[in-house]
Amino acid sequence: MKIAVTGKGGVGKTTFAATLARLYAAEGRHVLAADVDPDANLGLALGFDEETLDSIVPISRMRKLVEERTGANSQNQFYKLNPKVDDIPDAYGKVCNGVKLLVLGTVETGGGGCVCPEHVMLKRIISNLVLHRDDVVILDMEAGLEHLGRGTTEGVDAFVVVIEPGARSVQTYKNVKRLAKDLGVAQVKVVANKVRSQEDEEFVNAKIPAEDLLGVIHYNTEVMDADRQGKSPYDFSRTVTDEIMKIKEKIDRQSDLDKQEV
Repeated sequence: MKIAVTGKGGVGKTTFAATLARLYAAEGRHVLAADVDPDANLGLALGFDEETLDSIVPISRMRKLVEERTGANSQNQFYKLNPKVDDIPDAYGKVCNGVKLLVLGTVETGGGGCVCPEHVMLKRIISNLVLHRDDVVILDMEAGLEHLGRGTTEGVDAFVVVIEPGARSVQTYKNVKRLAKDLGVAQVKVVANKVRSQEDEEFVNAKIPAEDLLGVIHYNTEVMDADRQGKSPYDFSRTVTDEIMKIKEKIDRQSDLDKQEV
C-alpha cells in the first residue's frame, strides 16, 4: 500500500497522513511515513518529541550525502541519475509509535523541470519506497501541485487529496486527477476535512463523485488542542481517529479489489 497525501496548504494533510500511519502501525504493519513538505511537521503529528525532531536534517539538505551518492560537486557538472538509495530509509529513519519517519524535504530552488542532484536523489528515494519496499508507505506531500509536475510520485497506488468544503479545494482535486492520469496513477480519492455542517456535507457530495469520496472528517477543536500541545491527534481525539479509521477501511477494501483485478 503506497499512498501520497496531497492538497492545498492548511487543509489538514498532515493530520490525516499521521493518523492513517498510526492506524496501520496499530495493526502491526510495517509503516514508513515520508515527509516531503518543506515545512516538515509530520513528526509532531506522529508523536515524536521536539528534541528528536530538532536533530533530524532533511535528506534534501544533506549536501555531502547527495554529493557522495550522485557524484555531483562544484568541479563535476555530471552526476548519476540512479544513485544508491535503498539503505537510506533504515539509515536515516526514526521510529516512534511503530511508524518509521523519513524526512525528505523538498528541492527549494528551480522550477517544475528541475533536474538538479537533490531532485534526482529525492525522486530515486521515493521510487525506492514505492516500488521496492514491502512497508505501508504514506507520503505527506508538499502543498500544491509542483511534486506532480516533477513526477516524484509516479508509481503510488493512490493519491488522496484532502480538501475543505470550498471551491478552491475542489479545483485542486480536479487538477490532481488530471495530472495523476499523466503519471499513470488511476486512483485519485478525496477526504473532506473540517466539515462543519450538513450544508458542508451536501456541498462535498455535490462536487465530488461518489466513487472518489473516501469520507469526511468533521471540524474538531481537539485537533487544534493537540497541535497546541505538540501531541499526535491519534492520541488526543478518539472522534477524529474513528472517522479516519472508517476512511482507512474503505482504502483497504479498494486495495483488495485492485489486487483481485490484477
